[in-house]
Order: sequence, then C-alpha cells, then structure tokens
Amino acid sequence: MANAKILLIEDDLTYSKIIKNFLEKNEYEVDQTAKINEAFLMLDKKSYDLIITDYRLPDGTGMEVLENVVHNKKNTRVILITNYSDIRTAVRSMKLGAIEYITKPINPDELLTTVNEALKSPPTRGVPEDQAPKAEKTVKSSSKSQVNDAYVVGKSPESLQLEQYISLVAPTEMSVVVLGESGTGKEFISKRIHEKSKRSSGPFVAIDCGSLSKELAGSELFGHVKGAFTGALDNKTGHFEMANGGTIFLDEIGNLSYEVQIKLLRAIQERKIRKIGGTKDIPIDVRIIVATNEDLSNAAKNGEFREDLYHRLNEFSLKSTPLRERGEDLFHYAAIFLKDANQSLGKEILGFSDDVKEIFNTYSWPGNLRELKNIIKRAVLLTTDDYIHKESLPVDLLLPENSSSQKSNTNDLKSSFEVQEKAMIIKTLNEVKHNKSKAAKILNIDRKTLYNKIEKYGID
Repeated sequence: MANAKILLIEDDLTYSKIIKNFLEKNEYEVDQTAKINEAFLMLDKKSYDLIITDYRLPDGTGMEVLENVVHNKKNTRVILITNYSDIRTAVRSMKLGAIEYITKPINPDELLTTVNEALKSPPTRGVPEDQAPKAEKTVKSSSKSQVNDAYVVGKSPESLQLEQYISLVAPTEMSVVVLGESGTGKEFISKRIHEKSKRSSGPFVAIDCGSLSKELAGSELFGHVKGAFTGALDNKTGHFEMANGGTIFLDEIGNLSYEVQIKLLRAIQERKIRKIGGTKDIPIDVRIIVATNEDLSNAAKNGEFREDLYHRLNEFSLKSTPLRERGEDLFHYAAIFLKDANQSLGKEILGFSDDVKEIFNTYSWPGNLRELKNIIKRAVLLTTDDYIHKESLPVDLLLPENSSSQKSNTNDLKSSFEVQEKAMIIKTLNEVKHNKSKAAKILNIDRKTLYNKIEKYGID
C-alpha cells in the first residue's frame, strides 16, 4: 500500500529510530511515540493504516493498544512486537485481532514482509450489525482474528484418538468442553465438530470470552435494545442470536462473570435469550461448544464457576494435547507449515537441517502450533539455502534455557514445561516487585490463575 500511514509505539528510542528510518526508506509514512497515552491521543487526531507496537511499554502493554483498536478503529491493523519470553501473549494477540506478531531482534527483511502482508490483509474484525448471520457460514466476533487454515488431522495416537472422539460427538446435540493450552487448536477442533455435525449448513460463531469486558459481555452475547444503557444508541444483535441454527463457540469460558453465567445457564435450559433492556424472550436453536485452559471442575468446586452451568456444558469433553507431548505430529505439522510458507513467500525450501530438527525436538513449544507456524514462516523468509539451518531461527530458541532437556533432570516433558512456567512467574514477580495484579497482566493470565500457580509451585 503506497504511502501507507504507520504509527510506531516503541520505548527504546534507538530501536524506534532504526525501524522508522527503515520503513520510511521503503516509502511508508511513519509517526512514532514511546507511550500508550500519547498513542491514543495521536489516534484521535489522525487515521493510521497500521500500528506496530511493542508489548512492554512504560505506561502499559501493547495489548491495551490492540484492544482499543479492535473496538474503536476498525480500519487499522496491528502488529505486536514481543520478546520470545512473551510468546503466549503473542499467540493471544492473534486471537484478539492482531494481524501478526514479530519477535525481537527484528530482521529488516522479516519486518518489511510482515508489514507488506499486514497492509494487504482485511482490517475489519467484526461483523456489521446489518448483515444477517444466515448469509455467513462462519461468523467471527470482533475479538477473534480471521483464520483461514484448514483443519489437519495429526498422526500421533493422541491426535487420532481426538479425531475419533470428534467423529463420535459431532452428529449429536451434546454440549462439548474442549480443554487445552493456548495455541493447541481448540477453535479448530470446535469448528471441526460443527462441520461434521447436522448443523454444518448453519453459522459457526466464535467468541473469545477473555476479551469481553464485564460491562459489555452480556450485550455482546445476548444483544441489547436501544437506550438500555449509556452508549446503546441502537438495537444490537447478540452472538447467540447470530448463531441461531448453528454452533456458538465460547473460548476462555472461565472468564465470564457470575451474572453472565446465570444468563448463559438460562439460555441453555430454556433455549431462550432476552436482550439487555428487553422485555421479550427470543427463542434460539444453538449448539454450545466451550473451551478453556483452566480446570473448570476445580473452579466449580471452589465456587469460582457455577457448578450447575459446568455440568450443563460438560456433557462431553475433549483434550487438545500440547505439541510437546504429540511426538510425530511435530514434523507432520512442520512439513505442512513449510509448504504453506513456501507458497506464501514464493520460496522452494526443501526441509530442515539435522541441527534444526534437534532444536525442534528439544524445545518445549509453549505457543504450540501457532508458534511453530510463525517460526517456520520466519525461517523460510530468511533461508537462502535448500534447507533451513539454525541461523534462521530466533536467537532465543537457541538458548540452553529454552531446551526442555536443560530445564529438568527428568524426561517428563510436562515437568519440563512446568519448570519453565515456574521460572517465568518468578522472574515476572521479581520484575514488578511482587505486585500480583501487574504480574498477572504481564503474564496474560487473570489473578485467580496466578494465585493458583503460585500455590502450585510453592512460590514465596
């Protein structure tokens, strides 16, 4: 996009100047700032095609910028810059609506390619109110990024068993809970269930409950009538109504407030919803699939999640296994992502060198499939040989502390991951002087989850 306007938010002034000069040499118009508050003021005064923001900033995080843009600047795209220790945040940013993320240290060619691709991507993340959901087979909420990848069945025993379970539950009307870490493909699994169900001709509506504010969650899910609250300038169709005749997927279900949980329980029991401020019940015909990376069973027992709602939702559960525990799936998916990257970037890389295969085998993959895909795409961009070598991998991936074999004296991959997680929590707590609210925000988890992990790992 010629002369596209870019806003760069980066507090490392030297780094910011280098990026600005580089992009300007490639005929982009670039404004820069080091703080979120200043960025918001600039966004009010000027329209930008793209925002490139660092995750860690003096007065907040890049996620705050992303959330603001998703809700207020529909025509602006966002790229998040992260360190490798923030990989989970990067994955979450894609779910919230970021076009892409890149990791430090930034390679100029990678940056330019990412910017060019981002500016070609459709900026709109939401579904306009006046578009009938029946016209769309798949509907994304404003809090979910557009994903066009097809579902691919893995080759590991865990993946084959998962596919068997999907085939069994899909034709039924049972509510399903999909369990698994971020990046393991819970939404893909849920859509796979929908596509193999009797509702496949109806809409599939996906909502990230973790990005819904407590004040507006009820309105987003169930809709509202004009004048129901300050800012309700028109009637709004909620996601449940949009999903009528199809499937609704609620990711990170544990983040819903108690009040919204009550409304959700009523919707399941009575097959009716009522808009915020409305007086009429609206019948709905929707199948519900939910996903979580928390233990909802324990949350229900501890009173943190309604137990009656949990049992209504948990008619059938599926587990999405982390990539590090799926053996032969690693290079099965790596080959698929390599083919996709070759096609996307116009390259013909043949495969991976032995040293890269060894690194892949020992790395713990905290970002799971999303992380693997992005690392391979970056490596393909940087590779000039027939095979990808370790020089094309992110520097942090090569550090001994990121190797699962160096993290633990055991061969148990789960234990290796827990060692890394514990170290990350301790490091973050020390950085914020044990301010748990700040730590939870940086780690991209809620305070409840942080407290549970602190107790689990015996962190003082």
